[in-house]
Amino acid sequence: MRAAIALHRFGFGPRAGSFASIGAAARGAILAELDRPNAGQVSDADLLTTGEAARAAFNFRQERKAERLAQRAEREMAQNEANKAAQAAKEAQASPPKDAPAMDMAKPAESPGAMADGQPPKRDPGPGIPQQIFLEEAKARYDAALNADIGFAERLVWFWSNHFCVSADKVRAIAGAFEREAIRPHVLGSFADMLMAVESHPAMLSYLDNARSIGPNSIAGQRQQKGLNENLGREILELHTLGARAGYSQDDVTNFAKVITGWTITPTKEPERGGEFNFNSRMHEPGAQSVLAKTYEDTGQQQGRDVLLTLARHPETAKHIARKLAIHFVADEPPQTLVDKLTKRFIDTKGDLKEVSKALVLAPEAWDAPRTKLKKPSEWTVASMRACGMAVSDIRRIVNTLNLLGEPLWRPPAPKGFADDNGAWLDGLPQRLDIANQIARRVGGLIDPEEVADAALGPLASPETRQALSRAESRPQALALLLMAPEFLRR
Repeated sequence: MRAAIALHRFGFGPRAGSFASIGAAARGAILAELDRPNAGQVSDADLLTTGEAARAAFNFRQERKAERLAQRAEREMAQNEANKAAQAAKEAQASPPKDAPAMDMAKPAESPGAMADGQPPKRDPGPGIPQQIFLEEAKARYDAALNADIGFAERLVWFWSNHFCVSADKVRAIAGAFEREAIRPHVLGSFADMLMAVESHPAMLSYLDNARSIGPNSIAGQRQQKGLNENLGREILELHTLGARAGYSQDDVTNFAKVITGWTITPTKEPERGGEFNFNSRMHEPGAQSVLAKTYEDTGQQQGRDVLLTLARHPETAKHIARKLAIHFVADEPPQTLVDKLTKRFIDTKGDLKEVSKALVLAPEAWDAPRTKLKKPSEWTVASMRACGMAVSDIRRIVNTLNLLGEPLWRPPAPKGFADDNGAWLDGLPQRLDIANQIARRVGGLIDPEEVADAALGPLASPETRQALSRAESRPQALALLLMAPEFLRR
């Protein structure tokens, strides 16, 4: 039973042979995964850095723009020539020369390949460079989840990526690089280091508009009369660190927003550093600022880093993070004793995320809580594929599946990320049934549902689920029933 809990609650669900490999040492297996070198990392030399991806997307857009302008110029030239020919024909018809043959004013024949309106047919450009980069990053992400032994480190990556979320609707080409560069290197390291990496990453600076935030009294502010943007400052306080009920004021938000003016991005047109982080002192609000009753002298970029370090080690941040972790892995209303343990470990270790993660695994409350927590659509999709022995043959299938299930990859509905409570996902269960049937049609005839049930649920499978499988009219139907069984849907 412990092995099953370990795989479903802390990982991505079992694969064939998972129960045997973990055995009775479920806690030890999870802790061992955290101690492995490069746990939670993705190593692929073909994946682009943020700067490379941003410049590639910029160059693609410039090429497309140039192509559109060239096509428009061609159309205008062709139209001008047509207008001239029409005018000449009209004049000739009004006063035809003697002995001139009658002119045929019928519509000229269309050239081969022309459309009915006279315009050349549009070619199918296929997925553009930003989408290609997005899909390559997506494949790397799901390969890592599908190939993990248990998947706890990878689950932690997904948790933090949702906590510090950006949206591919705004930063499509660099959403994956954001997760690889700002989240993964720190997922078992220091929360303060992750916070610094996240808030200075071009994806976050663009998503929450800080790249264009200018201090009113800065050199740029006085010359351009552009204003302060408080989005990033507010979300760092409300969502990323202290939490919404931590008692900070609007003045704290405004002053913090001033502190991080100048945290911007090198223009993507720059061939060497375009799309990368840049501190622009000309945009930075000069002078000392007071945040949470503490004054920070103007030390340029370091002023912002000093505030972030204070926030990273604040007791309210520890409480906020501890509760979110407990909600994600255990229950919508987690045991307060578990939250307190995680809070204390966070404070005692100054935000050592590996130690906090170990505290979660070692806490009896994390194992004894009833299995009432629904897997989010992305987790359920990966669990289904692992149970059926499936690999990523076409990443677009997974991306489209997540769109259908209401959790589109790297596209949260708001800066607070996707919801982590059961109520947010109950309405999507009928769509999961559609996906379960699709999976069953693809692989149901190739595998034995009873064997899959043994490998994926083991002792968690209820007599009712076993009976439903045995009464199914076909293997595909039985497999779909298994993937929609309450035991499989829950963590």
